[in-house]
Amino acid sequence: MSFLQATTRRCRYGALLLTQIGLFCLLSFACHWFASWAHLPVPGSVLGLGILLILLATKLIPENAVQLGAAWLIGELLLFFIPPVITVIKYEGLFEQYGVNILFTLVMGSVCVMVGTGFVVDRVFRFERQLNIKKHARHHAKAI
Repeated sequence: MSFLQATTRRCRYGALLLTQIGLFCLLSFACHWFASWAHLPVPGSVLGLGILLILLATKLIPENAVQLGAAWLIGELLLFFIPPVITVIKYEGLFEQYGVNILFTLVMGSVCVMVGTGFVVDRVFRFERQLNIKKHARHHAKAI
């Protein structure tokens, strides 16, 4: 593969990734605006996830249309937990008085979230692998 082909492939990958993430953000902003406008008790992000789930379940949006952006967002999920740490720094007096307890709670909470997320992702990947194995077995059985 030449340098030009590799660069073109990376640019396409990057453009597709940015497009999918941008569409996720657009859906989130639109649902947040709608939830505020309609005075819904549900946050816009939850509404957006529900809409995306329905679109994926009904196959109106194929899985591969969101797979790259979703995989990147999940991979970078830890970055989205940084704002709570900044908030703790903002309340320095509280942190001085209850610092060890707060730090322990933050660390244990983060560990629980990471372990839980890892467990769920592992189970989903195993489930997908089993589905793919069955799919390929049926495909090969039909071919014979």
